[in-house]
Amino acid sequence: MSGIHFGASPAHPHAAAAGAGPRLEGLLQRLPAGPKFVALLVLVVGTAVLPVAWIWWHAVVAALLVTAIVVGQVPVRPLLWRLLCFAPFVGGAAVAAAWHGSTGPGWRAVALRGGLCLSAVVVFGAVTPFAALPGLLKRVGVPTLLVTTLALMHRYLFVLSDEAQRMQRARASRTLVRPRRLAWGLPAEIVGRLFVRASERAERIYLAMCARGWR
Repeated sequence: MSGIHFGASPAHPHAAAAGAGPRLEGLLQRLPAGPKFVALLVLVVGTAVLPVAWIWWHAVVAALLVTAIVVGQVPVRPLLWRLLCFAPFVGGAAVAAAWHGSTGPGWRAVALRGGLCLSAVVVFGAVTPFAALPGLLKRVGVPTLLVTTLALMHRYLFVLSDEAQRMQRARASRTLVRPRRLAWGLPAEIVGRLFVRASERAERIYLAMCARGWR
């Protein structure tokens, strides 16, 4: 690959605002991604392997996460929103553990471990710019094709979001009803038009990238 920089482009306002979440200005964001990734692995593996009876370990992990949020100046509201988006997976695992009863780990243990591991991953994502992740994934041995796919998917998400906002603004300008948060549904026709327009724009972006030397 050459001639392309993965990550949120400063020229794209939605990439800076929507893709990477809150604007990164804290101390932890300026640290290399490698040490933060190692710390994440230690916290996740330790939380998953060590007994739940080791309350001190879980207390230390929780304290480290709170410290990372404070030092990294991570806004709490977007962080909680991300946690809520993934919380059903932890809740489902806890329900499954409760269903098995005494034959498996207790639901409290699963909820505690899952909650801490999920929080660690979300905090890591909040204090690590996405532009630093492709290089980190390559260094740890992830196939180049997969890294390229993830990076391009991340970039094209902004294209899809931008087209959706344009269609929403166009619809609002053609109607006289008061806009409401849930007034505009997603019928199949609108979704189809959105993906067609986004695909056409993504194709133009791809051709421009190839013209600038990307392979």
